[in-house]
This record gives sequence, structure tokens and C-alpha cells, in this order.
Amino acid sequence: MAILTFPDAEQLVVDFLKNRAELTGVTVDSRPPAGFDGTQKVVLVSHMGGAWVDDQHLDQPLLDLEAYGPDKPTAHTVALSARACVLELADTVYGSAIVVDVSEADGPRWLPDYTRSAASRYRSTIRLLLRLG
Repeated sequence: MAILTFPDAEQLVVDFLKNRAELTGVTVDSRPPAGFDGTQKVVLVSHMGGAWVDDQHLDQPLLDLEAYGPDKPTAHTVALSARACVLELADTVYGSAIVVDVSEADGPRWLPDYTRSAASRYRSTIRLLLRLG
């Protein structure tokens, strides 16, 4: 049996979000930008786990979105904008896969970043459903 290889879900979300008009002026990546102190408008995407459904050839990655801003209202606005965009991922083709569905596992919630004292951060978790095309 051939090994099924799905694309990097983290990079899929980064690529989808980084050029969205709703996120103009926001850095979107899987790594913090140089000099990051938590006050810049940034969305960090991290693959947190998920599950493979073998008999259906589906991947269900869980991804966290960390939205930062210079203050709590700005970080919240960035989080809501990223959320609205990512929920539009359904039917997106990325490499050899198609995003069949997107669901929110946990909506934007305030989560202080204790490693960056000046940071304002909201965190949310999404689940993708990917099928090889």
C-alpha cells in the first residue's frame, strides 16, 4: 500500500492568511518575527495535533492561532479577523489535498503571554478536515 502524505497544515493556514486584505498590516507566520515582543500585530499558527482517519483517508489537524496586538482591543480585532478568514478555508485546494471542512474547536480567548510582559494575546483552536485529491 502506498504511503499517503498530506501537506503541512500549519503552512497551509499561514499561506491562506498571510495575503488576506482583512489582515493587512498583520504578520502571519509559524514563527515570531525578528524582534518580536508581543506588541506587534501578529498571528502565529501552530500545529497542535489532530487525528488521522485511516479507513477514510482523512487528516484532521488541530491548529492554534495566537493573535497579538499592542493592546487588548487590537489583539481581539486581529483574532476575530483571522477567525473569519480561516473559516473560509473550506474547498481550498492546497498541494495534493483539499480542505473538506473547517471547524472551531475553541474560539478566541484572552490568554496572557507570560514570556512577553507587554504582550496582548488571544488564542483560538481550529480543526481542519483534509482529504487527498
